[in-house]
Amino acid sequence: MLFTLLGVILTCTVTWLYLRWLKVRSFWGKRGVPHEPPHPIFGSLTHLTKINTSKWMIAVYNKYKHKTPYVGIWLFWRPALIVNDPEIGRRVLVKDADVFRDRFLNSGKSDPIGCLNIFSVNDPTWSRVRRHLTPVFTTAKIKHIQNLIAQKSKELVQRIQIESSKNKLIDIRTMFADFSTDIIGTAAFGVKCNATLTGKDPMRSVTKSFQTYSFIRGLNFVSIMFFPELADIFRFSFFPKSATDYFTKIFRAVVKERGGYDKPVEEIKDLLDTLLKMKQNAAKESDFMSEELLIAQATIFVQGAFETSSNTLAVAIYELAYNTEVQEKLYREIVDIKERLGGEDFTVDALADATYLNCVIDETLRKYPPMGWLDRVARKEYQIDENLTIPAGTPVYVNFVGMQVDPDYYPEPQLFKPERFLPEAKGDLTPFTYAPFGEGPRNCIGRRFGQQTVRFGLASVILNYELKPLPNMPLPNDIEFNKNAPFLLVELLHVNFVPRH
Repeated sequence: MLFTLLGVILTCTVTWLYLRWLKVRSFWGKRGVPHEPPHPIFGSLTHLTKINTSKWMIAVYNKYKHKTPYVGIWLFWRPALIVNDPEIGRRVLVKDADVFRDRFLNSGKSDPIGCLNIFSVNDPTWSRVRRHLTPVFTTAKIKHIQNLIAQKSKELVQRIQIESSKNKLIDIRTMFADFSTDIIGTAAFGVKCNATLTGKDPMRSVTKSFQTYSFIRGLNFVSIMFFPELADIFRFSFFPKSATDYFTKIFRAVVKERGGYDKPVEEIKDLLDTLLKMKQNAAKESDFMSEELLIAQATIFVQGAFETSSNTLAVAIYELAYNTEVQEKLYREIVDIKERLGGEDFTVDALADATYLNCVIDETLRKYPPMGWLDRVARKEYQIDENLTIPAGTPVYVNFVGMQVDPDYYPEPQLFKPERFLPEAKGDLTPFTYAPFGEGPRNCIGRRFGQQTVRFGLASVILNYELKPLPNMPLPNDIEFNKNAPFLLVELLHVNFVPRH
């Protein structure tokens, strides 16, 4: 009798799963949406831990770009949509942003720090946090740390000199991560960081853990980004536990040093002051903000800003080593700026107005956007176009990494051509085919900060060193990217730094 009952239960379970699978598998076909047949377990995500997701997005884009403006996929058994069309992307991210206000990715309630950061948290918390944080990222506020960035840029040049004199191959991504960690760690927590010169610092030890994308951490991010329900089940976290423990300890120590949560913040000097002020303002409105919420913002600022800035600097330097004419043109502009400043340190305003420098950075971000796809989830049923309406809860991915290497929008996309972004050429670019900082209300809040870090670092290196390729290194278009990382992050890269003076 028991075996009979177990047999009935097993048969019913298998039958239910099979019928459920048939419904899942036919989801996009019934709606006339082009798609590849899904894997019975992984759906469309069979590439995970094999190739970088951005590279997969480019492959999907190239296969379907002349056939359809969107492609149906499955996140395991959950139907989702990849948008390959700039106009639909504009509506999703800007025009109808209220429908797509939330991201799909989430690390779950078991991760109180990771799930509350401004990158992943949803409304209404996102709106509250964004409103309070925006003032700290204005150009005027960034000028307050101009001297810090200038000093670290000098140390960066010195670091190259020291390591080159020892005939050491410089891992440029690691070196720039040391540099960006110092700037961002100091700006976020108000603590002195010294990794630029030495490669060692307590804050840098933490950001190194961010950069370690093992197979297990890759699975961690697979769950957070494509199957958030698993994050709670397996207690996955957005940040390594060692990092959240460290940031919690530092945050509490600095808050105590500044007089505690109740001491009024008279002048906002850094992100931590902003977070304290945010908590105090919320209290006046009887709106409670937990300590975890504050720490989450400081942590994501460090993680997001240090990694994107260092990766952008690394690939920019690498491209310049192989593109001598671009490098020489950039060098002449940097020399002219230095002369106009009378030999004094670079300033935020001077580099913001450096036309070709900014074109080089824009072109770098076109070829190598740190996160080349933007995820949103539909709050309600939404009509994509006259042929397709998606149900509430459908994840949507706007595929900018695909559009940014489309020859229809960017001729000869494999070439590094900063001239695409000159003021007189920008009018020829198709709107919403380029979005390395996102678009719409949820665009990157730290854009100005990241731009200044990259501008100062790149200008300082080019002013002092000529960049040349090294033997046995891959060409720029053959660079390897971390297959376990959620972002488009380069692996080990080296160039030859030749002193100009």
